[in-house]
Amino acid sequence: MTALFCFGLGYSALACARLVRFNRGNVAGTVRGADKAAALRGEGIAASVFDGTAPGARVAGQLGESDAVLVSIGPDAQGDPVLRHHGGDIASARPRVIVYLSTVGVYGNHDGDWVDEETPINPKSARSVARARTESEWIAFGATQDIPVLIYRLSGIYGPGRGPLEKLKAGTAQRIVKPGQVFNRIHVADIVRAVHAGVARPRAGIFNITDNEPAPPQDVVEFAAHLMGVAPPPEVNFDTADLTAMARSFYGENKRVSGAKAQRMLPYRLKYPTYREGIRALVEADETST
Repeated sequence: MTALFCFGLGYSALACARLVRFNRGNVAGTVRGADKAAALRGEGIAASVFDGTAPGARVAGQLGESDAVLVSIGPDAQGDPVLRHHGGDIASARPRVIVYLSTVGVYGNHDGDWVDEETPINPKSARSVARARTESEWIAFGATQDIPVLIYRLSGIYGPGRGPLEKLKAGTAQRIVKPGQVFNRIHVADIVRAVHAGVARPRAGIFNITDNEPAPPQDVVEFAAHLMGVAPPPEVNFDTADLTAMARSFYGENKRVSGAKAQRMLPYRLKYPTYREGIRALVEADETST
């Protein structure tokens, strides 16, 4: 991966960008604000402003100098802003591969059963319906332009600065118990690995990027607290938990997601196959830095 363009240099895409820079590759991409763009340019990342309401001023030229495109901007009320404003620019640039970061939320609820890429999607929330529609638009774009498009359906993302450790430190962690509820997760380092594998050997398709052990959320919080040497927060019944509407909606989708296809076909190996390895590494890194 020598020249990467990222639409949306957020948590996951920025981790990918920094790996490319570390390996002396070229990276350009977009952010929503001028201050963040300036800060990233200080890291050697050619960031420019694109807020989804109009084409980004520098984007077309930067796309022409990139051989891979990573899209981590979600759809808005009008659809996908990247395709709307820069679909023609991408078609003209002819990148070798496009990776679109989506969500396992498109599968909807399966009452704890296993799902894989052959499982019919059944999105329920407005954001998941929009994601499913955008996936189809990117697949059609790739077929029309003869550019491999990889759709990555991500599980819940955690990593440095994001996850149960930060909530435990802030005193905001909750051990919410909803009987039978499980979630998959994915460490940001493994998203980076999957993106690198997909760009290195492009093959169009849909891939679940997820860990190998869906688990009850309260177990993850308890495990993190144990490693940190702090008392876990008390268990809270889901029905009475203090949750935002968005957080509560996540509990309406209960499924076990298989990532076997991606790990077999991309291929890539998970550095953190379960939350145990991932959280342990975060705790150890935190202890080393203090």
